[in-house]
Amino acid sequence: MKSKNTYNFYEDLDDFDLDERGNERFQRRHPKSMKSSEQVFLHKQDDSRASFQFTYHAARFEEAWLLDSLGAFYEHLWISDVLRKVRGGKEASVYLCRAGEAVEADLLAVKVYRPRTLRNLKQDHLYREGRAELDAEGKQLIDDGALHAIAKRTTYGEQLRHQSWISYEFSTLQSLFEAGADVPRPYEMANNAILMDYIGDLAEPAPALSEIRLDKAEARTLFERLLANLNILLAHQRVHGDLSAYNILYWEGDMTLIDFPQVVSPLGNRNAYRIFERDVARVCEYFARMGVTSQPRKLASDLWTKHGYRVQDEIHPLLLDAENPKDRSLWLEQKRGR
Repeated sequence: MKSKNTYNFYEDLDDFDLDERGNERFQRRHPKSMKSSEQVFLHKQDDSRASFQFTYHAARFEEAWLLDSLGAFYEHLWISDVLRKVRGGKEASVYLCRAGEAVEADLLAVKVYRPRTLRNLKQDHLYREGRAELDAEGKQLIDDGALHAIAKRTTYGEQLRHQSWISYEFSTLQSLFEAGADVPRPYEMANNAILMDYIGDLAEPAPALSEIRLDKAEARTLFERLLANLNILLAHQRVHGDLSAYNILYWEGDMTLIDFPQVVSPLGNRNAYRIFERDVARVCEYFARMGVTSQPRKLASDLWTKHGYRVQDEIHPLLLDAENPKDRSLWLEQKRGR
């Protein structure tokens, strides 16, 4: 592009370049009337979300959802492209992104929550018990009107609950990452998404531990590392709430714990211990298949009491699976003990 044309383009981009009468110095040109090379140049100067075009070929609804959820990340140069979807789920989907100038990493992962009306939160009250509601900045909501809207489950209240769910995951990742836990480094939170470290490489994302067959020696090493992570969680008053081999990633001999929106407070939730016991039982079941034997119930009790928490004897029936014989047996035990 010639220097004169380049100068004119910069002038076109400057909304405040007016003459002494308040008129624009240069007549603006509609992008469609420009040469293709000029359109490309102009597009590169625009970092607004309206110019955000990504490599990933999304369906129309998904594209609109991504633009709305990730636009702020693009505008603030956290990301420059969305390359592909790497994980889908009923609560959220994870996308591989090319990092922007504001981040030193090459690749990032962004977890985008499904629209609130499509999310399955039928039992979320079991996890929310004892948790304060958080706003978009991760601070406790104290506004009476907002808290009343949440209690009444109004449309506005449901939006606030949705945001609080996301804020808990982001604040938990921040706390655990700083404490040295094996979790993705969180970078930023938007109204519907969390930007974090990507685990894997450009060719493939890290698989879940459930997809990996470990030899006994490596399994023992990772099991000990998992126990260290559970200790970090309890020391920071966190119970994962949905821990299993399905949400532990494995990459080059290391593990990474993911998915923390349903974290539970060990102090304020009546079912916290049983939820923790279930987490421990699930991961122990996986490692037992890899040759690492343990006593899940004793292990859970020892970890719990080590941090000064009191063991609760009963689990809420909604946390039990009616199709699972072990859960049915536990429920019968609880009924006989009343």
